[in-house]
Amino acid sequence: MSLALIFPGQGSQTVGMARALAASEPLAAETLRRADEILGFPLTSLMAEGPEDELTATKNAQPAILAHSVAVLRVVANRLGPVAFTAGHSLGEFTAHVAARTMSFEDALTAVRLRGELMYDAGLKRPGAMAAVLGLDDDVITEVCARVDRGICVPANFNAPGQVVVSGDVEGIRQLGEIAREAGAKKVVPLDVSGAFHSPLMEPAAEGLRAYLEEITLRDPEVPVISNVTARPVTMAAEARDLLVSQLTSPVLWSASIATMLEAGVDRFLELGPGKVLSGLNKRNAKGVPSLHAGEPDDLQNIEEIGA
Repeated sequence: MSLALIFPGQGSQTVGMARALAASEPLAAETLRRADEILGFPLTSLMAEGPEDELTATKNAQPAILAHSVAVLRVVANRLGPVAFTAGHSLGEFTAHVAARTMSFEDALTAVRLRGELMYDAGLKRPGAMAAVLGLDDDVITEVCARVDRGICVPANFNAPGQVVVSGDVEGIRQLGEIAREAGAKKVVPLDVSGAFHSPLMEPAAEGLRAYLEEITLRDPEVPVISNVTARPVTMAAEARDLLVSQLTSPVLWSASIATMLEAGVDRFLELGPGKVLSGLNKRNAKGVPSLHAGEPDDLQNIEEIGA
């Protein structure tokens, strides 16, 4: 049997996240306390008590999700058998690299806090928007984006068949909505975000993130990490650094990443962290393959159920 660990991205945060986990699992509580020390502010309190608008801010949501995911990982690590791959959606790719020991928890947490700040600042300098397009094939979405001529619009997240997120400037996304509906989209849903993530408008953020990643120690992953940018395994530290930077301006090839792992023989997925977004997407991305979630104490039985 072959197990892959998958880690969620921004949007999975909720007030109260990891509170029960920390109360019942000393190792999780210690991980979250360490996160407070690393960042120099009470992230744990923000996760547990909110306020929601502050937790949702990009600079806070990203480290909160990573800290929660790593806390769960540390609790269940000794119950897992061999892991074939790790992968994460957008910021979750940093968590995947922590799991693969490419980078330390401390460096990854600081990186995603900075990443969130840089992404927010880039959104202020070049305001952008994002929208989920439902009901169109990936190649149709790519064609629709190419037809936008009143601004910037690019595919940002290929999440699952029939579910793609697009990103660009405000006028580009507005026109995209018109063209996508004409092309047969079931829905075009604007997203509440602070910028055009995974688009060329994030180039200033990518430059700042590269400067930080060049200062920290990255090691060759002990477990192959599937890159969002290529949907292929990463096994070298230098490649990991370059792809984590490129990810900010490139689409997340999530459905293709799942396909890569399935083709390599993965027959079980375990999502670690808040929410069940990726497990839900696997109902379409990995039909019939067990895909379970562990984020709070009641979920930990899933480790036994998945046969890890």
